Amino acid sequence: MSRLPQYPESHFVYRIGWLRAAVLGANDGILSTASLIVGVAAAAATQNEVLIAGVAGLVAGAMSMAAGEYVSVSSQSDSEQADLARERKELRENPGLELDELADIYVNRGVDRDLARQVAQQLMAKDALTAHARDELGISEITTPRPVQAALTSALSFSVGAAMPLLMVVVSPVGALVPIVAAASLGFLALLGAIGARAGGASILRAAVRVTFWGALAMALTAGIGKLFGTVV
Repeated sequence: MSRLPQYPESHFVYRIGWLRAAVLGANDGILSTASLIVGVAAAAATQNEVLIAGVAGLVAGAMSMAAGEYVSVSSQSDSEQADLARERKELRENPGLELDELADIYVNRGVDRDLARQVAQQLMAKDALTAHARDELGISEITTPRPVQAALTSALSFSVGAAMPLLMVVVSPVGALVPIVAAASLGFLALLGAIGARAGGASILRAAVRVTFWGALAMALTAGIGKLFGTVV
């Protein structure tokens, strides 16, 4: 039996599951913790109080990210499984109708009708459910939701991201804590945006500018609120 030649290719779409969770987690870790630190520090809190607030934000944020990712990705998985169960039932009860439906999909994509029907017949003979899941429902192995992987990746990347502004609190002099944490965190965000864009094949400059802008805005707002409430209290 002849074997198909192997073509070693690496596509960015294969990374979408863990990459999205990792970038989102690290970005949230840096941004939310840095904003919290800047806001608390702007309210004239001591360095120890700022550090405690930052650690609490890290723990709470990591758990929130893990729970949120697990619940959301599990919901996606449940929806896909429900669709697959319904498709399995339709294949069992109306195989002829499902064959016509699959052939029509290929015709709409530009395949000749006779050839489209032959392709549909051959694919359904091999694995009908997989053929319909991929071409009718858009469900494939690449996009399969993995709740545990998403939860662990998000929690870990959030913790790593949050540790960066926390480290700046430890090494910064009290009087310069806010500008040092803000500047370092913006640098971390720009680097993260560039890394995520590189891994995903997107524009590095655009990604870096985007996360830096929103990071600066978030920290400016929390610093203003912290300064306002610190003055009032």
